[in-house]
Amino acid sequence: MSDKRVGVYVCHCGHNIAGTVDVEHVAEWAWGLPNVAVSRDCQFMCASLGQDMIEEDIREHGLTHIVVASCSPHMHEKTFRGACERAGLNPYLFEMANIREHASWVHPHDKDGATDKAKALVSAAVHRVLQQQPLEPLQVDIRPETLVVGGGIAGIQAALEIADAGFPVYLVEREPSIGGHMAQFDKTFPTLDCAACILTPKMFDAGAHPNITLLTYSEVEQVDGYVGNFTVRVRRKARHVDESLCTGCGTCWEKCPKKVIDTVFEAGMGYRTAIYRPFPQAVPKYPVIDTENCTYYQTGKCKICEKFCPTEAIRFDMEDEYVDLEVGNIVLATGYDIFDARRIPQYGYGRLANVFTSLEFERLTNAAGPTEGKVVLRDGVTEPRSVAIIHCVGSRDKNTNEYCSAICCMSSLKFDHLVMEKTGAQVYNFYIDMRPIHKGYEEFYHRILDEGTQFIRGRVAEITDAAHSPEEEGKLIVIAEDTLIGRQRRVPVDMVILAAGLEPRADAQGVAHMFGVGCGDSGFFTERHPKLDPVATMTEGVYIAGACQGPKDIPDSVAQGAAAAARILGVIFRKQVALEPIRASIDESRCSGCRICNTMCPYNAISFIEELSVSRVNPALCKGCGTCVAACPSQIITGAHFTFEQIMAEIDGILVDVHTAPPEHTAVEAV
Repeated sequence: MSDKRVGVYVCHCGHNIAGTVDVEHVAEWAWGLPNVAVSRDCQFMCASLGQDMIEEDIREHGLTHIVVASCSPHMHEKTFRGACERAGLNPYLFEMANIREHASWVHPHDKDGATDKAKALVSAAVHRVLQQQPLEPLQVDIRPETLVVGGGIAGIQAALEIADAGFPVYLVEREPSIGGHMAQFDKTFPTLDCAACILTPKMFDAGAHPNITLLTYSEVEQVDGYVGNFTVRVRRKARHVDESLCTGCGTCWEKCPKKVIDTVFEAGMGYRTAIYRPFPQAVPKYPVIDTENCTYYQTGKCKICEKFCPTEAIRFDMEDEYVDLEVGNIVLATGYDIFDARRIPQYGYGRLANVFTSLEFERLTNAAGPTEGKVVLRDGVTEPRSVAIIHCVGSRDKNTNEYCSAICCMSSLKFDHLVMEKTGAQVYNFYIDMRPIHKGYEEFYHRILDEGTQFIRGRVAEITDAAHSPEEEGKLIVIAEDTLIGRQRRVPVDMVILAAGLEPRADAQGVAHMFGVGCGDSGFFTERHPKLDPVATMTEGVYIAGACQGPKDIPDSVAQGAAAAARILGVIFRKQVALEPIRASIDESRCSGCRICNTMCPYNAISFIEELSVSRVNPALCKGCGTCVAACPSQIITGAHFTFEQIMAEIDGILVDVHTAPPEHTAVEAV
C-alpha cells in the first residue's frame, strides 16, 4: 500500500466539535496513521474553503484517498464526494468519520474522552479507506410517466406541475373524488377565504388536463421495479356506474330511498343516499353505489336508480378491474387521519352529545354542510351561547402522540372567529402554548384576541355534565388548571370543540412497505434528510409530499407537492439517473441455491434463477442494506463498499492505541 497517500481533514464545526474535542491534537496525531500524507484541521470543512483545500491537496500532493472527520455522512458525505470528484479522484475513495454526533455531542463534559474517541474514529476511517475500491454509478433510463398516489391538495399540485410540463401523470385516489380533507373545510386560515373557491379550480384542472389520467375510487395493490421503470398494479373498484354514459345529472341519488350516515365526507354529521356523489363539486362528477348499504345488494330488490337513470348508466354487474401502469417516478401524497378523540375518554366525545371534533365542526360551519353553515347543538336547532375550544387533543401528549400537529392552534383561532361571527357566543380557548409560526399567523392571533375570545392557558383535565350549581345545569363543565393565575377553573359551556391532532393514515405501514419507504417513530413516512432532502425517500424514484410526511398546513403541503414535482421533472429531463453503486453481488459459482437471501431481502431485489439453481441480485433494485450479506450461510454475497476486508480494517483501526504520541513529520511540512 506504499503507493497510497491519504489526506486527513478534521473539522472544528465552529464549537460543535472543537468545543469538546481537541481538534488540533487529533489532526497532529493522525500523521502517525498508515499512509497519511496530509493531515489538517479546518474551521468549516463543508464551506468552500474546506472543499477547495481537499481539491488542491489531491492535485498538488497526489492524494489517492481522503478522510474527513466532521459531522454525520447524512449531512455532507455527498459534499465531500463532490470535492474529490472535481479533483479527478473517484468519490468512493473517500471516507467520513463522524466525530460530532459520535464523539463531541455524546461526551460534552469529557474533553479527554471525546478527543480519544475522535482519534479512534479517525483511525478506523483511515484503515478502512485504504481498502476501498473505485466504484462507478449505475445509469438507469427514466420513463416520463409519473404516478401520484393521493388526490388531496398536495397530490393535485404535484400532478398539475408535472402535467403542465408536458408529461403524463396517473393520479390515484381511493375515494370517489379528488380533493382530500381540504374539500371538507369552509374557510382557511389566516385569510378566511373559501376553501372550495381555492380548491375547486385546481380539482377541475386536474380532472380536465389532457396529461392527467384520473383513477379515483382506486387503490394501488402492487409495486415492482425500480426508479425509472416501476410497474404498478391498480385496482379500480367498481362504481356500478358506466362513466362513458353517466352525465352526473343527479337523478339517481335524488330518487334513491336508502339514506345512510355519511361517516367520510360529512364526518358523521349528515346523510347521503346509497348511490351518491361525495359533494357537489366532486371530480369526477360520476356517482358510486355503496354496495354495503344498497338495498339491491342486500335483498335483491329495488333498482330504483336504474329505472330512473336517463342514460341507462347503472351497472349492477360491474366488477373491480385491474390496471397495470408503467411509470418512472412515484409521489406519495396519501395525507393523514384525524385523531380519534374517543381515545381520551375524560373529554366525553361519543358520550356527551355536544362535544364535537374539529372535523365535525368544519362540516357544521360549511355552507354546503348538513346545517347549511348554521352553528347549532346536536339537536340541530339550538345555537350555543358559550363554546369551549380545547387545543392539542391527541397531540403533545405522551399518552397519545408526543409531536405537535402544527395546524391545531390556527384551526382553533379560525373556529373562534366563525363561532362569534355566526352566533355571537362567548368563546373560551384552552391552550398549552400558542404557535402561530407562519406568515400572517401572529396577526391573525391578535385579531382573534381583539374580537373578545378568552384564552385560558392550561391542559384540560376533564369535561363533564355534572352540575354543581343551578347556573351549570344543562351545561358541559370544562375543568382545567389555569397556569397563568395558578388555580383550577370550572367553565360551563353549551358546546365543546376538540381540536383533534393529525395522525398517519391507518394503513401507512402497509403502504410504506409496498413502496419500499420507511416510517418514523410517529408513523409518518421518512424523508431522505429532514433538512436537505425533505421530499425524497431512501428509495430512488419515490417521493413524498404533504401531511403523509408529517403534520403541515395547506401552504406547506402545496409547496412540498410542487417540490416533489420539480425533483421528478429534473430527472425526466435528464432521461437517465445515476444510482449509488453500493450494491450486493452473489458469486453464482459458489451459490447453493438455498434461497435464504431471497426471503430476507426487504426490497425484493434478489430473484432465483430456476435453470441455474442460483440466486441473482438486480442491482437497480438493491439498496445495499447488507441484509443478504449477513444472512448468507455460505458467505458468498459481497456488499460493494462494505466488504469483509473493509469492515475488518475499520475494526482494526478503531482498536489502535490512541495515547501514542503524534510523530514528527516532515514529508509535507509546507502544508
